[in-house]
Amino acid sequence: MRLRGRFPLACPGLLALAMLCGCSGYSRFTLPLEPGGPPLAFRWEASPAPVLERGAAGDWDSVDALNPSVVKVSGTYYNLYSGFDGRTWRTGLASSADGLRWTKLGRVLSPGPAAWEGGYIAANGHALAIGGEFLYWYQAGSPPAIGLARSTDGRQWVKQRQPVLRPGPQGSWDERGVADPYVIRAGGTYYMYYLGQDRARRQRLGLARSPDGVRWQRLTTNPVLELGAPGAFDERGLGEPAVWSSHGRYWMLYTGRDRQEYRRIGAAWSLDGVRWTRLAAETVFSGGEAWNAKVVCDPTVLLEDNRIRVWFGGGDAAHPVERLNGAIGYAILVPAGANLK
Repeated sequence: MRLRGRFPLACPGLLALAMLCGCSGYSRFTLPLEPGGPPLAFRWEASPAPVLERGAAGDWDSVDALNPSVVKVSGTYYNLYSGFDGRTWRTGLASSADGLRWTKLGRVLSPGPAAWEGGYIAANGHALAIGGEFLYWYQAGSPPAIGLARSTDGRQWVKQRQPVLRPGPQGSWDERGVADPYVIRAGGTYYMYYLGQDRARRQRLGLARSPDGVRWQRLTTNPVLELGAPGAFDERGLGEPAVWSSHGRYWMLYTGRDRQEYRRIGAAWSLDGVRWTRLAAETVFSGGEAWNAKVVCDPTVLLEDNRIRVWFGGGDAAHPVERLNGAIGYAILVPAGANLK
């Protein structure tokens, strides 16, 4: 999701000073190294119809249903997705036996009551299921920051009182907002990929790490993925990363925006989670159906039975923020030459 509106500067201070002062929240690090392997190409096998539609007129998700985050617990799939009613973004829950046929269980997270959240959004997040608990990092507030909520059943949630990741200091690449969290665990550490916006309103992707999902330390050399070249599908902005490891590498799907506000999903690879190489343009996923003709976005990935399963948002209106007639689709990302049947 593109960040909404214009935002005031974050707390004053020089970035260089912030990085030098004690436990500054900045460090140089990488993810555990992957061994590498033969280069891979990918192809997309997408279902032609949405697997989760927006709600009826008047429902909390009547205008858009986007930003899926799918986890599997004890044989059941749970989808924490974002719904928009024309005024407010909230997080809802759906369940499924196969990840394709979903039953909506209602909205579970709304903005407030914490003052920092405001009243516009508590959504656009990513979930993990760890130790009998759901952890959900989400976007809220103005300027946008990232919060954390916890639940044992997916329905009743307890929020951290304050954001776990705020916009960066003045002059930083993410001083105007942080959003689109996607969290993975590697080597016992949490790593968050996220969108950052600077004062020029450039939106790029960065990385932070945490021992517990609450206390985060930014990568000194952020951002980890820059805007695409002029004329590329991602020249106008990046967002909504989804990261996993397989086939000897880290892989990232991300949303790219062009000058017409069309959105497509690109891919990149890395051995250390910090230095990323884009895949060829042939891997870029564009909507091929009427319902996602102008927007495909918000990927989330689940590795299962030797398959790379991807749920994503789509729409037929090229608005920069919302009112996309958004629905949620499904695809399998197939490495070339691999037998995933």
